[in-house]
Order: sequence, then structure tokens, then C-alpha cells
Amino acid sequence: MILLTDDLRERLLINGLERDTDHIPVVKFFNPLGEGVWLATELDADGNTMFGLADLGYPELGTFSLLEMTSIRLPFGMGIERDMLFATDLRISVWAEAAHRAGSIRDAERILCHGALSGRDGA
Repeated sequence: MILLTDDLRERLLINGLERDTDHIPVVKFFNPLGEGVWLATELDADGNTMFGLADLGYPELGTFSLLEMTSIRLPFGMGIERDMLFATDLRISVWAEAAHRAGSIRDAERILCHGALSGRDGA
């Protein structure tokens, strides 16, 4: 799987030019066989260093390497994948707070998505 399309790469690079901004996550990566979820908001001009929320057992804001993610080899010939259905209008600070409270990005996503759906239903 291609982890970054040209469009995603461009959006991440543009965000990378605006440091210290509370960006909306552009892309979500995940380990399909276990722990590991990343929400990326920025990409450095080096084309490798990404910034966002990473969860390898505990969610924290910081940098991570696109090259490292693409080099991970999992059982059955699998690797890190991009969530092609991921979309959000929530800023990374909202994701970070929810993930810290919930204990993981995956649990935060369930809470944030449920809240968004409940809000639409008038509940």
C-alpha cells in the first residue's frame, strides 16, 4: 500500500511550513495486527520526518519517520497501512486530549466519532 498519495504529501508539506499551529490531522496510519496508530499533521521538507500524535502503547505528540513506517514488515507480508476512510475536522490538540483521557488513539476515535454521530442525531 502507498502510505502517502501526492495530495496527502502536499497537504502535509504545506502544514510543515506552519510550525506551532494546531493543525487538523491529514492522515492516519495503523498497524493492522497490533499496537501502533499515528495521526500525521505535518511533513518536514526532508520528506521523512512527520509530526503528529503517535500511539505505540501510550499516545504522545512528537515526530516519527515515514521511512521507518514503510520499512516495518509484519507477519503474512503485511506492513503499516493508511486508513483510507479516515477524515476529521478536529484539531490535533483535541485528538491528543481525547487519546490521553481514553488511553489510546483507537479508544479516542470511538469516543470522538460516537460524540459526532450523537450530535447529528440530536442526542
